[in-house]
Amino acid sequence: PPPLRASTRVLLEIWFPFRSIPAGADPTEISDRIRSASLFQPALPASIETGGMAKTVVVIGATGVQGGGVVRALSAKPDEYIVKALTRNPGSDKAKAISELPNVSVVAADMDDEASLVAAFEGAYGVFMVTNFWEHFQSAKEIDQCKRVASAAKATGISHVVWSTLEDTKMFGAGDSIPDIENGGVKYKVPHFDGKGIGDLAFKEAGVPTTFLLTCYYWDNLVHFGMGPKKGEDGAYAITFPMADDTLLPGIAAQDIGFCAAALFDDASYIGKTVGIVGEHLTCPQMAEKLSKALGIEVKFTSVPADVYRSFGFPGANDLGNMFQWQEETNADFVSRRSVATAKKLHSGLLDFDAWLAQHSSAIPL
Repeated sequence: PPPLRASTRVLLEIWFPFRSIPAGADPTEISDRIRSASLFQPALPASIETGGMAKTVVVIGATGVQGGGVVRALSAKPDEYIVKALTRNPGSDKAKAISELPNVSVVAADMDDEASLVAAFEGAYGVFMVTNFWEHFQSAKEIDQCKRVASAAKATGISHVVWSTLEDTKMFGAGDSIPDIENGGVKYKVPHFDGKGIGDLAFKEAGVPTTFLLTCYYWDNLVHFGMGPKKGEDGAYAITFPMADDTLLPGIAAQDIGFCAAALFDDASYIGKTVGIVGEHLTCPQMAEKLSKALGIEVKFTSVPADVYRSFGFPGANDLGNMFQWQEETNADFVSRRSVATAKKLHSGLLDFDAWLAQHSSAIPL
Protein backbone atom coordinates (compact mmCIF):
# COMPACT_ATOMS: atom_id res chain seq x y z
CA PRO A 1 0.00 0.00 0.00
CA PRO A 2 1.13 3.60 -0.48
CA PRO A 3 2.72 5.21 2.58
CA LEU A 4 0.50 7.18 4.94
CA ARG A 5 0.54 10.89 4.09
CA ALA A 6 2.66 12.82 6.54
CA SER A 7 -0.08 15.41 7.30
CA THR A 8 -2.56 12.65 8.16
CA ARG A 9 0.00 10.91 10.35
CA VAL A 10 0.65 14.13 12.28
CA LEU A 11 -3.06 14.68 12.91
CA LEU A 12 -3.52 11.11 14.11
CA GLU A 13 -0.53 11.31 16.40
CA ILE A 14 -1.87 14.53 17.91
CA TRP A 15 -5.17 12.89 18.75
CA PHE A 16 -3.84 9.46 19.64
CA PRO A 17 -0.48 10.15 21.28
CA PHE A 18 -0.48 6.76 23.02
CA ARG A 19 -0.39 4.97 19.64
CA SER A 20 2.67 4.57 17.44
CA ILE A 21 1.78 4.69 13.76
CA PRO A 22 4.59 3.69 11.40
CA ALA A 23 5.06 5.80 8.29
CA GLY A 24 4.27 2.80 6.06
CA ALA A 25 1.30 1.52 8.05
CA ASP A 26 -1.44 -0.47 6.32
CA PRO A 27 -4.58 1.75 5.94
CA THR A 28 -6.78 -1.13 7.13
CA GLU A 29 -4.76 -1.43 10.33
CA ILE A 30 -4.97 2.33 10.88
CA SER A 31 -8.75 2.28 10.41
CA ASP A 32 -9.11 -0.54 12.96
CA ARG A 33 -6.97 1.29 15.48
CA ILE A 34 -8.97 4.51 15.07
CA ARG A 35 -12.28 2.70 15.60
CA SER A 36 -10.89 1.04 18.69
CA ALA A 37 -9.56 4.29 20.13
CA SER A 38 -12.74 6.24 19.41
CA LEU A 39 -14.50 4.44 22.25
CA PHE A 40 -12.56 6.52 24.75
CA GLN A 41 -11.12 9.42 22.75
CA PRO A 42 -12.78 12.84 22.25
CA ALA A 43 -14.46 13.49 18.91
CA LEU A 44 -12.38 15.24 16.29
CA PRO A 45 -13.28 18.85 15.51
CA ALA A 46 -15.44 19.27 12.42
CA SER A 47 -12.56 20.81 10.45
CA ILE A 48 -10.45 17.67 11.01
CA GLU A 49 -13.30 15.20 10.49
CA THR A 50 -13.88 16.67 7.05
CA GLY A 51 -10.20 16.70 6.22
CA GLY A 52 -10.17 20.50 6.16
CA MET A 53 -8.79 23.28 8.24
CA ALA A 54 -10.44 26.19 10.00
CA LYS A 55 -11.70 28.68 7.42
CA THR A 56 -10.41 32.22 7.41
CA VAL A 57 -13.14 34.85 7.10
CA VAL A 58 -12.36 38.52 6.55
CA VAL A 59 -14.82 40.86 8.27
CA ILE A 60 -15.13 44.36 6.82
CA GLY A 61 -16.50 46.92 9.23
CA ALA A 62 -15.28 44.82 12.14
CA THR A 63 -15.55 47.60 14.72
CA GLY A 64 -19.12 48.49 13.73
CA VAL A 65 -22.46 47.12 14.89
CA GLN A 66 -22.94 44.45 12.23
CA GLY A 67 -19.30 43.61 11.60
CA GLY A 68 -18.49 43.44 15.29
CA GLY A 69 -21.34 40.99 15.76
CA VAL A 70 -20.01 38.79 12.97
CA VAL A 71 -16.51 38.85 14.50
CA ARG A 72 -17.82 37.76 17.89
CA ALA A 73 -20.03 35.03 16.42
CA LEU A 74 -17.22 33.52 14.32
CA SER A 75 -14.70 33.84 17.14
CA ALA A 76 -16.97 31.67 19.26
CA LYS A 77 -16.29 28.79 16.81
CA PRO A 78 -12.48 28.48 17.11
CA ASP A 79 -12.36 25.00 15.57
CA GLU A 80 -14.12 26.26 12.46
CA TYR A 81 -13.07 29.86 11.82
CA ILE A 82 -10.12 32.21 11.94
CA VAL A 83 -11.12 35.88 11.70
CA LYS A 84 -9.33 38.75 10.04
CA ALA A 85 -11.00 41.87 11.40
CA LEU A 86 -10.56 44.77 8.96
CA THR A 87 -10.47 48.37 10.13
CA ARG A 88 -8.93 51.61 8.96
CA ASN A 89 -7.70 52.31 12.49
CA PRO A 90 -6.17 49.26 14.20
CA GLY A 91 -5.14 51.46 17.13
CA SER A 92 -8.68 52.39 18.12
CA ASP A 93 -10.16 51.18 21.39
CA LYS A 94 -12.77 49.11 19.52
CA ALA A 95 -10.10 47.46 17.39
CA LYS A 96 -8.01 46.65 20.45
CA ALA A 97 -11.04 45.12 22.15
CA ILE A 98 -11.85 42.73 19.30
CA SER A 99 -8.18 41.80 18.90
CA GLU A 100 -8.42 40.15 22.32
CA LEU A 101 -11.08 37.70 21.13
CA PRO A 102 -10.00 34.12 20.33
CA ASN A 103 -8.76 33.49 16.77
CA VAL A 104 -9.09 37.16 15.80
CA SER A 105 -6.38 39.31 14.23
CA VAL A 106 -6.91 42.97 13.39
CA VAL A 107 -5.76 44.04 9.93
CA ALA A 108 -5.50 47.56 8.52
CA ALA A 109 -7.44 47.93 5.26
CA ASP A 110 -9.81 50.36 3.58
CA MET A 111 -12.70 49.77 1.16
CA ASP A 112 -11.49 52.83 -0.73
CA ASP A 113 -8.10 51.15 -1.32
CA GLU A 114 -8.40 48.01 -3.45
CA ALA A 115 -4.76 47.02 -2.99
CA SER A 116 -5.24 46.87 0.77
CA LEU A 117 -8.29 44.64 0.26
CA VAL A 118 -6.40 42.25 -2.02
CA ALA A 119 -3.65 41.93 0.57
CA ALA A 120 -6.19 41.28 3.34
CA PHE A 121 -8.19 38.75 1.30
CA GLU A 122 -5.23 36.55 0.30
CA GLY A 123 -5.72 33.00 1.55
CA ALA A 124 -9.18 33.63 2.99
CA TYR A 125 -12.27 31.50 2.44
CA GLY A 126 -14.91 34.17 2.97
CA VAL A 127 -15.61 37.88 3.33
CA PHE A 128 -18.36 39.64 5.25
CA MET A 129 -19.04 43.13 3.94
CA VAL A 130 -21.13 46.00 5.28
CA THR A 131 -20.96 49.66 4.31
CA ASN A 132 -21.80 52.74 6.38
CA PHE A 133 -23.78 55.32 4.43
CA TRP A 134 -24.28 57.44 7.55
CA GLU A 135 -20.55 58.08 7.78
CA HIS A 136 -20.40 60.01 4.50
CA PHE A 137 -23.98 60.22 3.09
CA GLN A 138 -22.81 59.23 -0.42
CA SER A 139 -24.59 56.49 -2.38
CA ALA A 140 -21.93 56.58 -5.11
CA LYS A 141 -19.26 55.83 -2.52
CA GLU A 142 -21.12 52.72 -1.38
CA ILE A 143 -21.44 51.56 -4.99
CA ASP A 144 -17.72 52.10 -5.60
CA GLN A 145 -16.86 50.21 -2.42
CA CYS A 146 -18.91 47.26 -3.66
CA LYS A 147 -16.98 47.32 -6.93
CA ARG A 148 -13.62 47.30 -5.14
CA VAL A 149 -14.58 44.50 -2.75
CA ALA A 150 -16.01 42.41 -5.61
CA SER A 151 -12.88 42.96 -7.69
CA ALA A 152 -10.58 42.06 -4.80
CA ALA A 153 -12.67 38.98 -3.96
CA LYS A 154 -12.51 37.83 -7.59
CA ALA A 155 -8.76 38.40 -7.79
CA THR A 156 -8.07 36.39 -4.63
CA GLY A 157 -10.48 33.52 -5.28
CA ILE A 158 -12.81 34.14 -2.34
CA SER A 159 -15.26 31.24 -2.03
CA HIS A 160 -18.12 33.01 -0.21
CA VAL A 161 -18.98 36.68 0.25
CA VAL A 162 -21.81 37.65 2.60
CA TRP A 163 -22.87 41.17 1.61
CA SER A 164 -25.19 43.05 3.96
CA THR A 165 -27.27 44.83 1.36
CA LEU A 166 -30.68 46.50 1.00
CA GLU A 167 -33.14 47.00 -1.85
CA ASP A 168 -32.76 49.42 -4.72
CA THR A 169 -36.17 50.89 -3.91
CA LYS A 170 -37.00 51.98 -7.48
CA MET A 171 -36.90 48.31 -8.40
CA PHE A 172 -39.27 47.48 -5.53
CA GLY A 173 -42.18 49.83 -5.92
CA ALA A 174 -40.83 53.29 -4.98
CA GLY A 175 -42.75 55.48 -7.39
CA ASP A 176 -43.65 59.09 -8.08
CA SER A 177 -45.45 59.54 -4.75
CA ILE A 178 -42.03 59.51 -3.08
CA PRO A 179 -39.92 62.62 -3.79
CA ASP A 180 -36.52 62.26 -5.43
CA ILE A 181 -33.41 62.99 -3.40
CA GLU A 182 -30.38 64.21 -5.30
CA ASN A 183 -27.22 62.61 -4.01
CA GLY A 184 -23.93 63.19 -5.80
CA GLY A 185 -25.73 64.47 -8.88
CA VAL A 186 -27.94 61.36 -9.14
CA LYS A 187 -31.62 61.12 -8.19
CA TYR A 188 -32.54 58.39 -5.72
CA LYS A 189 -35.63 57.61 -3.69
CA VAL A 190 -33.94 56.24 -0.56
CA PRO A 191 -30.20 56.86 -0.94
CA HIS A 192 -29.02 54.69 1.95
CA PHE A 193 -30.97 51.74 0.49
CA ASP A 194 -30.53 52.38 -3.21
CA GLY A 195 -26.73 52.56 -3.29
CA LYS A 196 -26.49 49.16 -1.64
CA GLY A 197 -29.05 47.62 -4.00
CA ILE A 198 -27.20 48.98 -7.03
CA GLY A 199 -23.98 47.67 -5.49
CA ASP A 200 -25.35 44.11 -5.75
CA LEU A 201 -24.56 44.23 -9.47
CA ALA A 202 -20.83 44.45 -8.81
CA PHE A 203 -20.80 40.99 -7.22
CA LYS A 204 -23.06 39.48 -9.86
CA GLU A 205 -21.08 40.92 -12.77
CA ALA A 206 -17.77 39.81 -11.25
CA GLY A 207 -19.10 36.28 -10.77
CA VAL A 208 -18.19 36.29 -7.09
CA PRO A 209 -20.02 33.63 -4.98
CA THR A 210 -22.22 35.88 -2.86
CA THR A 211 -25.07 35.70 -0.38
CA PHE A 212 -27.13 38.89 -0.32
CA LEU A 213 -28.29 39.53 3.25
CA LEU A 214 -31.32 41.78 3.75
CA THR A 215 -31.66 43.29 7.21
CA CYS A 216 -34.23 45.67 8.69
CA TYR A 217 -34.83 48.30 11.37
CA TYR A 218 -32.49 47.88 14.34
CA TRP A 219 -34.30 48.05 17.68
CA ASP A 220 -30.95 49.41 18.87
CA ASN A 221 -31.92 52.65 17.08
CA LEU A 222 -34.14 53.31 20.09
CA VAL A 223 -30.91 53.63 22.09
CA HIS A 224 -28.34 55.06 19.69
CA PHE A 225 -30.15 56.85 16.86
CA GLY A 226 -32.55 59.07 18.77
CA MET A 227 -35.66 57.07 17.90
CA GLY A 228 -36.65 56.25 21.46
CA PRO A 229 -39.67 57.68 23.30
CA LYS A 230 -39.71 61.47 23.57
CA LYS A 231 -41.52 63.48 26.22
CA GLY A 232 -44.08 65.89 24.80
CA GLU A 233 -45.35 69.20 26.13
CA ASP A 234 -48.16 67.32 27.87
CA GLY A 235 -45.61 65.21 29.74
CA ALA A 236 -46.52 62.02 27.86
CA TYR A 237 -43.94 59.87 26.09
CA ALA A 238 -44.35 58.83 22.47
CA ILE A 239 -42.51 57.19 19.57
CA THR A 240 -43.05 58.93 16.25
CA PHE A 241 -43.01 57.38 12.78
CA PRO A 242 -44.70 58.26 9.47
CA MET A 243 -46.62 55.01 9.44
CA ALA A 244 -50.23 53.93 9.90
CA ASP A 245 -51.42 52.07 12.98
CA ASP A 246 -51.71 48.78 11.08
CA THR A 247 -48.41 49.00 9.15
CA LEU A 248 -45.80 46.43 10.13
CA LEU A 249 -42.28 47.58 10.92
CA PRO A 250 -39.89 44.61 10.72
CA GLY A 251 -37.25 44.89 13.44
CA ILE A 252 -34.26 42.99 14.74
CA ALA A 253 -31.62 43.08 17.47
CA ALA A 254 -28.37 44.28 15.91
CA GLN A 255 -26.51 41.51 17.73
CA ASP A 256 -28.61 38.89 15.96
CA ILE A 257 -27.56 40.18 12.54
CA GLY A 258 -24.03 39.12 13.45
CA PHE A 259 -25.10 35.62 14.45
CA CYS A 260 -27.20 35.15 11.31
CA ALA A 261 -24.51 36.49 8.97
CA ALA A 262 -21.86 34.28 10.56
CA ALA A 263 -24.08 31.20 10.16
CA LEU A 264 -24.33 31.78 6.41
CA PHE A 265 -20.66 30.82 6.09
CA ASP A 266 -21.57 27.37 7.47
CA ASP A 267 -23.77 26.56 4.47
CA ALA A 268 -22.65 27.07 0.88
CA SER A 269 -26.20 26.43 -0.35
CA TYR A 270 -26.96 30.08 0.49
CA ILE A 271 -24.53 31.27 -2.20
CA GLY A 272 -26.37 33.11 -4.96
CA LYS A 273 -29.44 33.66 -2.80
CA THR A 274 -31.01 36.69 -1.14
CA VAL A 275 -31.68 35.98 2.54
CA GLY A 276 -33.94 38.32 4.50
CA ILE A 277 -33.91 38.25 8.30
CA VAL A 278 -36.09 39.82 11.02
CA GLY A 279 -36.60 39.36 14.76
CA GLU A 280 -40.30 40.23 14.78
CA HIS A 281 -42.90 42.01 12.64
CA LEU A 282 -44.73 44.57 14.80
CA THR A 283 -46.94 47.58 14.26
CA CYS A 284 -45.85 50.83 15.88
CA PRO A 285 -48.72 50.71 18.43
CA GLN A 286 -47.56 47.20 19.39
CA MET A 287 -44.02 48.51 19.86
CA ALA A 288 -45.34 51.35 22.03
CA GLU A 289 -47.29 48.90 24.19
CA LYS A 290 -44.23 46.71 24.72
CA LEU A 291 -42.08 49.75 25.49
CA SER A 292 -44.62 50.87 28.09
CA LYS A 293 -44.43 47.53 29.85
CA ALA A 294 -40.62 47.35 29.77
CA LEU A 295 -40.00 50.98 30.80
CA GLY A 296 -42.76 51.22 33.39
CA ILE A 297 -44.22 54.35 31.79
CA GLU A 298 -46.96 54.94 29.27
CA VAL A 299 -45.58 55.23 25.73
CA LYS A 300 -47.90 56.20 22.91
CA PHE A 301 -47.46 56.01 19.16
CA THR A 302 -47.73 59.24 17.18
CA SER A 303 -48.25 58.89 13.43
CA VAL A 304 -47.17 61.85 11.29
CA PRO A 305 -47.25 62.35 7.50
CA ALA A 306 -44.02 61.52 5.69
CA ASP A 307 -43.67 65.19 4.65
CA VAL A 308 -43.69 66.20 8.32
CA TYR A 309 -41.08 63.56 9.18
CA ARG A 310 -38.86 64.78 6.33
CA SER A 311 -39.08 68.29 7.77
CA PHE A 312 -37.70 67.34 11.19
CA GLY A 313 -34.30 68.55 10.09
CA PHE A 314 -31.92 66.02 11.60
CA PRO A 315 -29.23 64.62 9.24
CA GLY A 316 -30.87 62.08 6.96
CA ALA A 317 -34.46 63.04 7.85
CA ASN A 318 -35.49 63.22 4.20
CA ASP A 319 -33.87 59.87 3.47
CA LEU A 320 -35.58 58.17 6.43
CA GLY A 321 -38.88 59.88 5.67
CA ASN A 322 -38.76 58.42 2.16
CA MET A 323 -37.75 55.03 3.54
CA PHE A 324 -40.71 54.84 5.91
CA GLN A 325 -43.08 56.08 3.20
CA TRP A 326 -41.84 53.40 0.82
CA GLN A 327 -42.19 50.70 3.49
CA GLU A 328 -45.70 51.97 4.22
CA GLU A 329 -46.74 51.94 0.56
CA THR A 330 -45.25 48.50 -0.20
CA ASN A 331 -45.66 46.99 3.25
CA ALA A 332 -46.79 43.49 2.37
CA ASP A 333 -43.97 42.99 -0.13
CA PHE A 334 -41.35 44.55 2.15
CA VAL A 335 -42.38 42.33 5.05
CA SER A 336 -42.49 39.20 2.88
CA ARG A 337 -38.80 39.53 2.00
CA ARG A 338 -37.80 39.25 5.68
CA SER A 339 -38.49 36.00 7.50
CA VAL A 340 -38.48 35.17 11.21
CA ALA A 341 -38.29 31.47 10.35
CA THR A 342 -35.19 32.00 8.22
CA ALA A 343 -33.53 34.04 10.96
CA LYS A 344 -34.32 31.36 13.57
CA LYS A 345 -32.90 28.67 11.30
CA LEU A 346 -29.64 30.63 11.18
CA HIS A 347 -29.69 31.57 14.86
CA SER A 348 -31.83 29.59 17.29
CA GLY A 349 -31.33 32.24 19.99
CA LEU A 350 -33.03 34.96 17.94
CA LEU A 351 -34.55 37.68 20.13
CA ASP A 352 -38.06 39.05 19.72
CA PHE A 353 -38.80 42.62 20.83
CA ASP A 354 -39.74 41.65 24.39
CA ALA A 355 -36.51 39.69 24.79
CA TRP A 356 -34.48 42.58 23.37
CA LEU A 357 -36.17 45.00 25.76
CA ALA A 358 -35.39 42.70 28.69
CA GLN A 359 -31.72 43.09 27.85
CA HIS A 360 -31.56 46.72 26.71
CA SER A 361 -34.51 48.78 27.96
CA SER A 362 -32.40 50.34 30.72
CA ALA A 363 -30.16 51.87 28.04
CA ILE A 364 -33.00 53.68 26.23
CA PRO A 365 -32.64 57.39 27.03
CA LEU A 366 -35.75 59.15 28.32
